[in-house]
Amino acid sequence: MFTEYDEILSIEDVMEILHIGKNSVYSLLKSNEIRNIRVGKRYIVPKQSVINFITAITEN
Repeated sequence: MFTEYDEILSIEDVMEILHIGKNSVYSLLKSNEIRNIRVGKRYIVPKQSVINFITAITEN
């Protein structure tokens, strides 16, 4: 799934995958709905975290 993306996603990648805006992505990251690692001001988003998020919301 999402083979065209690297294992670590940028905010722009997450926006593109989920078809949402930047503020929505940051909201999901800050609430930890999409697991991430914070390094300074930068978010590191593993691709698997986005896949897990999509799986979780589609199961409900």
